[in-house]
Amino acid sequence: MNVFDNIFDRLMKHEGGYVNHPNDPGGETMYGVTKRVAQAHGYYGPMRSLPKSTAKAITEKSYYKAVKGDQLDRLIAWQLTDAAYNHGNRQAVKFLQRAVGASADGLIGPRTLAAVEKMDKNDVVFLFNAERIEFYTRLRTWQTFGRGWARRVAGNLRFAAADN
Repeated sequence: MNVFDNIFDRLMKHEGGYVNHPNDPGGETMYGVTKRVAQAHGYYGPMRSLPKSTAKAITEKSYYKAVKGDQLDRLIAWQLTDAAYNHGNRQAVKFLQRAVGASADGLIGPRTLAAVEKMDKNDVVFLFNAERIEFYTRLRTWQTFGRGWARRVAGNLRFAAADN
């Protein structure tokens, strides 16, 4: 199994199938893909019918490759792609940039990639997830979704231990 296939399988463990929670600002989703994102990629059918293969193609292009997961160590690529999927690319990249001491502009480029390379990958993962947890706790929907988000990060830390 290649790195992206492994990442997508892990995302599906977090995301599952169809969700349309009234308090979720992302709205209607299938496999974690929002209706807005699906439509931006040309899918206009019912979200419950979104093919998993379409979700996978969207994930690879618009999240994994967009945040340069294909240029990072698999340990960091997983954490960053999961956060991009959950928070959006710019916010996920800001978590990474703050974790590695780079300018947090939300754009991943050569300076951010170089800063990541200079650090121990485990330190990057720990600091990245610290940024992520702090972000979650500031969201107005923490009371509703916080337990699930905390479990998501805990699961990601377990994946990180398995990836080493």
